[in-house]
Amino acid sequence: MRECAKRCEELNTSCPCQECRLWIDHDEDLNCTLHAVENNHTGELTLREVADRMGISFVRVKQIQDKAARKVVKLLNKDKAY
Repeated sequence: MRECAKRCEELNTSCPCQECRLWIDHDEDLNCTLHAVENNHTGELTLREVADRMGISFVRVKQIQDKAARKVVKLLNKDKAY
C-alpha cells in the first residue's frame, strides 16, 4: 500500500490529495482506491458499487469490464499458441 494511503488509514481521515490517480470521491473508503480494495472484506463489489465509487455510470463500468475481459482472453489465447 502506498505511503499516502497508509497515512490516511492511520489517521482515519479521507485523503485530501485529489490529484492522486488513486483518489475517488467516496468518503467511506477514505477517498482511496487502495483503501477500498484492502478493506472490502464483504466480497466482490457490484458494478453499481464500483460506478458509485468512481463517479461514473454503470454502463461505463460494464464497458471497461468487458474490454478488460477481452484483453485477458486474448493474452490467454496468445500463451496457448506457444
